[in-house]
Amino acid sequence: MFALVLSGEAIFGLPFVVARVFRPTLLDIFGITNLQFGAAFSFYGIVAMLSYFPGGPIADRFSTRGLMTTALFLSAIGGLYYVSVPGLTGLKVLFAFWGMTTILLFWAALIRATRIWGGDEDQGKAFGILDSGRGLVAALLASGTIAVFAALLPENVSSATLEQRTEALKQIIWIFTGMTVVGGALVWVCVPSESDPSRLDGNTAVSLSKSLAVLKNPTVWLQGMIVVTAYTSFKGLDNLGLFARDVFAFNDVQAANVSALAMWIRPVAPLCAGIAADKVGGSRMIAICFVLLILENSFVALGLLDPTVTWMLFTMVIAMGATAFGLRGLYFAIFEDAEVPASLTGTAVGLVSMIGYTPDIFMGLLNGYLTDTYPGSLGHQYFFGVLAGFAVLGLFCTLVFQRLSAQRSN
Repeated sequence: MFALVLSGEAIFGLPFVVARVFRPTLLDIFGITNLQFGAAFSFYGIVAMLSYFPGGPIADRFSTRGLMTTALFLSAIGGLYYVSVPGLTGLKVLFAFWGMTTILLFWAALIRATRIWGGDEDQGKAFGILDSGRGLVAALLASGTIAVFAALLPENVSSATLEQRTEALKQIIWIFTGMTVVGGALVWVCVPSESDPSRLDGNTAVSLSKSLAVLKNPTVWLQGMIVVTAYTSFKGLDNLGLFARDVFAFNDVQAANVSALAMWIRPVAPLCAGIAADKVGGSRMIAICFVLLILENSFVALGLLDPTVTWMLFTMVIAMGATAFGLRGLYFAIFEDAEVPASLTGTAVGLVSMIGYTPDIFMGLLNGYLTDTYPGSLGHQYFFGVLAGFAVLGLFCTLVFQRLSAQRSN
């Protein structure tokens, strides 16, 4: 499980964590706007969306160890290009490449391995441990790399030249590249080798008819919609550093620390949510989280956050982080409620993820458009209003999911 946790976060460090923690610095160094970066990241989302569904049957058929190790090493190669500070076109190609390595070969294999590890009774705990563990790794990396970044800049951060900031960010990219390589080596050593993972549950290769059965299951589609609406709240956390700079006038290091604070919530929230879900029901806990998201995002969207009171910012970050990360620990733990056989976990993960992670395509563009078109706090308020709307939709889908699951079990 340790290998799954470390590799499960390391592979997403380069495409996600660097931009989440160091967004203001990254935009300046690459000489692009927030909208342009969103456009580049949308290439990741497009390739990922096309990779999720075929990645599911691949995970049901081939060795978990081989798939995950290959994906990690290929992703690290992308880091070698990232550190060269490519132009906008190069960024688009790079993020498209990472969309293939992280999803087609890795994602469904990771979820399948976690579900098998959790058994029949501890799905909430298994996925809670996975996401909490990944969160701990991400938080340690974020805080550690922020310390390195600050140490490489002058004591007065605001006086740092573009060249100094560029060299500092390059060192951060090297650190994340190295962690990706370490993750690949750990998977190869620790994850058991199997030429056919389906032997774990006594099944054979996935048939077309069984795959179609997953496609015809309405609760699986609803689960996909739950992931869509929950994932938008997670993508909203990418905006926190920029929000702190634009609205609270934080410098680069202070803004990075705001993002890191949210990441320190992640080691705790998914595990607590997962344990609670095993007692009161996964879909019920998901509904509670969506209600909290509606309240939290509406508070910011209505302009109730005072930009002169920093404790309000940190309270908001903690609350949003706890709810968003709690949801991440839950939305893959309800496959049992959706009555998905263990042998078809990869296929179901592929379908749910293909629907659920589409925000990788449009959220960066939406955030970039709103914050570039409406400078200052107004663009951010509009963005949080959109997040509140998605949470309302998520609550509706969860209630429908609960009703269908209850009917199927009776």
